[in-house]
Amino acid sequence: MAKCLDYEFVKEGDDRVLRFDCEDCPFFPSIESNESCMVAAINALIENPSATRIVFSQKRDYEYDYEQTSMLIEIAKIQSQLSRQRTYLFDKTKSALFVRLKNLFYHKLKSDPVAAYYELTGLYKSEKAKKDRSSLRAASFLEKSLKAIQASKLISAARKFPYKYGERSIYGKIFRQYIKPDFMFTRLMSAFPFDGEEIDNYSVNNTEVTVFKLPDTVQKLYHIIPPEFKLSEEKYELLDEARNIIAEHKPEKSEFIDPERMRQVFFNVGNDLIDELAENKGIHLRTKEIEDLADILVRYTIGFSLIEVLLQDEKVQDITINSPMGRLPAFIVHQDYDECMTNIIPTFNDGESWATKLRLISGRPLDEANPILDTELVLPYARARVAAVSSPLNASGLSYAFRRHRDKPWTFPLFIKNGMMTPAAAGLLSFLIDGSRTMLIAGTRSAGKTSFLGSLMTEVMRKYRLITVEDTLELPVSSLKKLNYNIQSLKVAGALSSGTDESNADAGIRSTLRLGDSGLIVGEVRSTEARALYEAMRVGALANVVAGTIHGESPYGVFDRVVNDLGVPRTSFKATDIIVVANPIKSPDGLHRSRKIVQITEVGKLWEQDPLTEHGFTDLMKYNAASDNLEATSSLMNGDSEILKSVASNVKEWASSWDAVWDNIMLRAKIKGAIVEASEKANMPEILEAKFVVPANDQFHKISDEIKNEVGSLDNKRIFFDWNEWLKKKLKNVQTVYR
Repeated sequence: MAKCLDYEFVKEGDDRVLRFDCEDCPFFPSIESNESCMVAAINALIENPSATRIVFSQKRDYEYDYEQTSMLIEIAKIQSQLSRQRTYLFDKTKSALFVRLKNLFYHKLKSDPVAAYYELTGLYKSEKAKKDRSSLRAASFLEKSLKAIQASKLISAARKFPYKYGERSIYGKIFRQYIKPDFMFTRLMSAFPFDGEEIDNYSVNNTEVTVFKLPDTVQKLYHIIPPEFKLSEEKYELLDEARNIIAEHKPEKSEFIDPERMRQVFFNVGNDLIDELAENKGIHLRTKEIEDLADILVRYTIGFSLIEVLLQDEKVQDITINSPMGRLPAFIVHQDYDECMTNIIPTFNDGESWATKLRLISGRPLDEANPILDTELVLPYARARVAAVSSPLNASGLSYAFRRHRDKPWTFPLFIKNGMMTPAAAGLLSFLIDGSRTMLIAGTRSAGKTSFLGSLMTEVMRKYRLITVEDTLELPVSSLKKLNYNIQSLKVAGALSSGTDESNADAGIRSTLRLGDSGLIVGEVRSTEARALYEAMRVGALANVVAGTIHGESPYGVFDRVVNDLGVPRTSFKATDIIVVANPIKSPDGLHRSRKIVQITEVGKLWEQDPLTEHGFTDLMKYNAASDNLEATSSLMNGDSEILKSVASNVKEWASSWDAVWDNIMLRAKIKGAIVEASEKANMPEILEAKFVVPANDQFHKISDEIKNEVGSLDNKRIFFDWNEWLKKKLKNVQTVYR
């Protein structure tokens, strides 16, 4: 029995691991259900009290984390202390009590600490009740022993549950294994929390997702069981052997230039390798089974393991992995349940592997001189922005943040449907985009700035060229190219990057001025590129839309950042026409939040020093907390907008009529709202996507032009009627396709 539980004490990153070899054990390795495993663990901890993790290896690794290991370390220390204690009473008399205590301290406390605690409690009460000197002396010793055991975290946890002497089921409520197959680094807690309340479950690409509400925290638990944790033993062995063979190949930087092609090559190699290994072992697998195993193999060789599984879920918006890796679970932000912890624990080896791959993918360093790496991760089913932070900036090692981008571009109708904006706001911004205004999308982190900037791009007519400038590719350029947009993407060096061959951001922006008559979209204004952006705004004003995102929670906050932090002259800031502020709105209890456009503000041109004190800002729309809505201000309703008047001055029908301008804004709002309404009535969410919305926008412009040529003016009623007839006809065609 002892031979099958031989162990080694090894260091893995910051962890010190007790690794037990259970390959020849006739039982399933489990501290909670098997006495031998608990005894072996506590004996090893007596010799190695600095251990931070316990692993039983039997095809898969069954692991116990730092918190669970520390519970057993406490018991190991108590057991050592009590075993060393001797009173002359027990040593001389060899009484029945001495024999019972010897059994309790030497064996029972290791194999079943909870039973030992309750048995010791009974002995203490019995001796205390006898009242003679010897018994009281024994009771005093038992009381001290009992207090030491009772103060331990394991017994404190056990006392919360009903208990029947000798039953080990109570340990299943305290200890939970993390499972890691041989071919993986990442650990996963497969068991459901015994005290969790299931509030949702769904499936994503054969991965079971269950969301639990937990009793002692406001955080939800996002629990997954991916397909690789449901394989048969023979498939595990195939994957492990295949991974060992493929691991001999060290990918070079050139292979990561085209990640999509590289994945396909590795998939084909893995597919053939698994097929050959299975045939050699006499294992019959269907084609689909081989392909599924090849997918898993790619994920755990050149891929990002369970991070990829999380990114397959469109409801997962952010993933954060804190250091030191191997101690803490991954956390996510869920579309429906906000911040959640997961049942996934990435390890030190995961972190090192990801860092190497991200260096190769991005061509950017991640080392002591460059402890931050900002890049993008492109997978077959998702895109994500990745930020990695290492030492010395992060003293405890590597940490990661993944922000998932939506697979398709956001659109105004989608944001109306999700409550981020109103149809009136969509109509106003559509009008301003067609008027070639300069815009900054401002907000705090996670406010949806980049997503909203992407939706602005879908409002630009496809006949105009667009150029995007980003240090990390987040804008939906590839999706818009598939929709036949005339669009070019430029990738520049990050503000914190050094040691790369990339052009800096301001050089990238200035180069756009030489690329022809184009609209300019800047992913984020962070640093020295601000001056170049404002140069582009001043040169390109009234020709094409110029837009970008910036951190700032108010129009004045944007002014302060641009002028005082980024060094743009006050007079240049006036090149900004519109500031759109997007911020998360929290519920009164603080447990929920929703993204909202909270302000659409015009930047005036007649102030000198301070736009706030000199009334240089004019709010056109502002969020009303009482109505939970973005509402038009009196300035907008009364036509007190110099920017809108400037747009109108270039159109004959609008030049002298504010009512005509307002009617056109409302026409656009009506059209955006009609798409949302049609989607809800027909139960067709697909028509809110860019594939439908962009042609709908084109149709609006075509119909407007046709009616103007026919009757000599923009007849809004006729425009909406004709556009609505197109919508009805188009919906019938779409329904036929999806039927």
